[in-house]
Amino acid sequence: MGLNVLIIGATSAIATEVARIYAGQGAHLFLLARNEEKLHSLTGELGSTVMGYEAGDLNDFEQNEGRVERALMALGSVDVALVAHGFLGDQIRSENEFDHALEILNTNLSSAVSLLIPLANHFESQNRGHLGVITSVAGERGRPRNYTYGAAKGGLTRYLQGLRSRLYATDVHILNIKLGPADTPMTADHDKNILFGEKTKVAQSIVNALTGRKHVVYLKGAWNPIMAIVRNLPEFIFQRFGFLSGR
Repeated sequence: MGLNVLIIGATSAIATEVARIYAGQGAHLFLLARNEEKLHSLTGELGSTVMGYEAGDLNDFEQNEGRVERALMALGSVDVALVAHGFLGDQIRSENEFDHALEILNTNLSSAVSLLIPLANHFESQNRGHLGVITSVAGERGRPRNYTYGAAKGGLTRYLQGLRSRLYATDVHILNIKLGPADTPMTADHDKNILFGEKTKVAQSIVNALTGRKHVVYLKGAWNPIMAIVRNLPEFIFQRFGFLSGR
């Protein structure tokens, strides 16, 4: 019997690939996303593997508990949930416009928490399941090029640590997916280098990690030792290196 899988932010490039992988494995899917047109296209592609779907603004926090409840009703229970939505935003704009900074913080932290509360409660009640959340290597340290986004993802990392400890005595697996840059529409204007992930490979790594027991995975894996250095450099040294502390 296939897994019951809930994917939130399903029309993002990587989450779409994750949905395709699970569909190919015979999973039963419920998809949540903001972009209704892309969501209809994806559900049409995946066919009978999709038990239900819903489009809506995930920053409409008051609606998120109901969205999770409707997914649970459609699937019966959830074996695997992936929270994959996010918003990079414009760092310079966020330094001058509080509304834009708040949009970045809300999308990447508050919205995720509003979904994690009902999801965690469901997994706790059934005493099992895999809950994965895409955060970012940007949350490891504040850097001028993306510190508003990084602050939200860093806060989400702390939330997941607490959630993992809360559910320690259960058979619920909480996975923090610390994603580095990937070649997706969100980074279309960025110069690419060897550290950029390829979306299909990243998606397969996410699916593999969700069936394991690791607490944290870095994708690509090379980011793990890199961020250990970045995270622990003293401030006075860190600020001397423009490739780390510059725009």
